[in-house]
Amino acid sequence: MVLIAACVFSKSGKALVARQFVSDMTRARLEGLLDAFPKLIGNEKEAATRQHTFVETDSVRYVYHPLDSIYVVLLTTKNSNILEDLETLRTFYRVIPEYCRSNDEKEILAHDFDLIFAFDEIVTLGYRESVNLAQIRTFTEMDSHEERVFMQIKEAQEKAAKQAMAEKAKELKRAQKEALSRGLKPNYQSSTGISSSSTPSAAAVSEPVAPRPAAPKGPIGGGKALKLGGKTTNEDDFLNTLRQQGQSIAPVEKASLSGGTSSLAAPISTAPRVKREAVHVRTDEKINARVSRDGGLEAPTEVTATVSLSIASPDLNSISIQMDNKSEAGTQLQVHPNLDKKEWQTSSILKVKPNGKPYPVNSDVGILKWKMVLAEEEQLPISLNCWPQESSDGVQVNIEYTLQREDITLNNVRIIIPLPTATAPVVGECEGAYEYHKTKNVILWSMPVIDSSNPSGTLEFSVPNGHSDHFFPVNVNFTSENLFVPITVRDVSKADGSPVVFSVETNFNSENFE
Repeated sequence: MVLIAACVFSKSGKALVARQFVSDMTRARLEGLLDAFPKLIGNEKEAATRQHTFVETDSVRYVYHPLDSIYVVLLTTKNSNILEDLETLRTFYRVIPEYCRSNDEKEILAHDFDLIFAFDEIVTLGYRESVNLAQIRTFTEMDSHEERVFMQIKEAQEKAAKQAMAEKAKELKRAQKEALSRGLKPNYQSSTGISSSSTPSAAAVSEPVAPRPAAPKGPIGGGKALKLGGKTTNEDDFLNTLRQQGQSIAPVEKASLSGGTSSLAAPISTAPRVKREAVHVRTDEKINARVSRDGGLEAPTEVTATVSLSIASPDLNSISIQMDNKSEAGTQLQVHPNLDKKEWQTSSILKVKPNGKPYPVNSDVGILKWKMVLAEEEQLPISLNCWPQESSDGVQVNIEYTLQREDITLNNVRIIIPLPTATAPVVGECEGAYEYHKTKNVILWSMPVIDSSNPSGTLEFSVPNGHSDHFFPVNVNFTSENLFVPITVRDVSKADGSPVVFSVETNFNSENFE
């Protein structure tokens, strides 16, 4: 199929937007073909009674579709496939509501360049591209996460500079008031070393000002170009200042252009800080799961964990850790090669071998790992049931979560549901809170806590267009202080059997759960 041009006509026959896709046709020839279209279809009443939506001449074919007060027209060669022409036309007229609120002449003209850019994504050099509406929206927006991060950092730096200027102005006013209260005239020193006085006839020479250190010679800016998304020293200083003031600032990771919802999916830990003792044991546990929309696990689901030990004194480098092992059969446990495996297998005690290397001081060292493979969806800590229902009015979506492990309390639960391009949802029912992110085309459903008091919840919303595939995959993120595999620390003792005060930190989160 060779597509010569695409055009949007008003019902009066005026060409509103036209895009030519081939280069071997002159402008005059194309204008003549477009001017002939209103005459070929006749008046509006005749066009409405036709059973077909194409008109042929000796050289070209017009394939058109009436849309309220406009016509969407494709100009093709006569030897093109009419079925492919109609499918391409369908894509063209579905693009228009994505960019225009109505199908009248004024709205089309207001978004003419947006439509042209969208048309270019559908057809290249006269041949149709295999793209859908979501891809067209993504390509035309040219959204850059790195640019947004850079702009946020720049705004933060400007805000910090303005605050510093305001503080300096307050300091100068305070000094002026103190000088007036002591009966002195305020002395404003200029860069020339001459102080201004209220008496215009005389100028007093002030004390010499200490010279400023000379700036190092070299090219301004260090000779490096501006790098979007790069972390600067000023950014680090600003973030460190916020942390010192008690603000919780997560470290900024390098952005990825392909990760549409990665920033939303990042889990935010809400667990309180644990007071670290001289012996500190930390357990980090993660789950990776991929569940079919019809139920059942699509890929092997694994729960992995690492137990780390940190000691603050050399006299604690040979301690023994008594673990409370309540893991299920089939859990793969692995201790550090420097530890006594027999003691672990017989008594669940983690201790250094008789001739082994002692624990390092002030350094986190892994002492135990485990992996558990889940075979059934019922073993997951939480399950989701996402049910899109298509109708003539759009798509009604019902999503329900169920807490399957009531001994685990999930914190900061974030469920991310993708949406059709540029389609705002109408929420009918929501347990918890929700946010619509237009730039990412997702709705974020969040609950601060899910436990035995609220083991299930529902989110219902509708969108005016789309189909079932638009709402998958659904991503789930959470954190918890309760471990999925219950292996905890019972007590810690020295080699002579005396007890040792210790602290424990546990964290269970979803690394990839969709």
